[in-house]
Amino acid sequence: MVVEKENTEQTSPRYRSVVSFVRRSSTLDARLARAWNKYASEYVLQLDKGDYDLGVGENVRISRDFLARIWGEGFRSDGSIIVEIGTGQGENIVAAAAAHPEDNFIGVEVYTPGVAHTVLMAGKNGLRNLRMIQVNAPELLNAFESGVLSEVWTFFPDPWPKTKHHKRRIVQDGLAQAVHNALVADGVWRIATDIDDYALHVHEVMDQRADFAHVGEKVVSLATEHVSKGNADMAAGLPHADFMESERFEGRVLTNFEKKGIDAGRIIHDFTYKRL
Repeated sequence: MVVEKENTEQTSPRYRSVVSFVRRSSTLDARLARAWNKYASEYVLQLDKGDYDLGVGENVRISRDFLARIWGEGFRSDGSIIVEIGTGQGENIVAAAAAHPEDNFIGVEVYTPGVAHTVLMAGKNGLRNLRMIQVNAPELLNAFESGVLSEVWTFFPDPWPKTKHHKRRIVQDGLAQAVHNALVADGVWRIATDIDDYALHVHEVMDQRADFAHVGEKVVSLATEHVSKGNADMAAGLPHADFMESERFEGRVLTNFEKKGIDAGRIIHDFTYKRL
């Protein structure tokens, strides 16, 4: 049984003073507890976490050689390395790892039940090219040496719909800088959301950056002012403008979460930003 504790503020060179998640007390049910006991030692990579249980020690530097050493059997020495930030129940990253056995996939998730569910599916499928890391994603990305990752995925992050919580949205300039550094030349950061206001937020953070170029020719109309949880229905009456986005990423499976958004009538926004 694993018990999660409520998150508390910490100080560390890599720690974000405003994090994009809230940890709540939870326990693993019997099925996930068995999965954790059976598979975690193989699938969950252990890093020096410094003085914070979801942190990354300031002396940790992640290179391909470092990953090969701690990964063990199954690391593809010639394969691409893809990181998914926020794997949820693991549906997408497990499917991707199964479809591309030649590449390496790292899932980043802070919630223990999500990690347990992912390693359960990975273990049942006998996957060796997938590993999980249970840390704060911005700290992990900052620990990578330059040019290690081929792609970073951030699919359907927590929208933090209240205006006062927009600062908690994970797509921020600091993370963009870390992703840029970790990517290989022409590597890409793929982002998807089913929340129009979050799509506007992504455009505001990413479109003005000189170190990324958006790849895609899909035109989408969005309100140019932010709305909050209480007044989202006002967006239709606000000034709108056209923005360039991407077609749906074929490598993303249709998860239950995305299907619920579609069934609710929400538009799926895809972004592909290439490292310059």
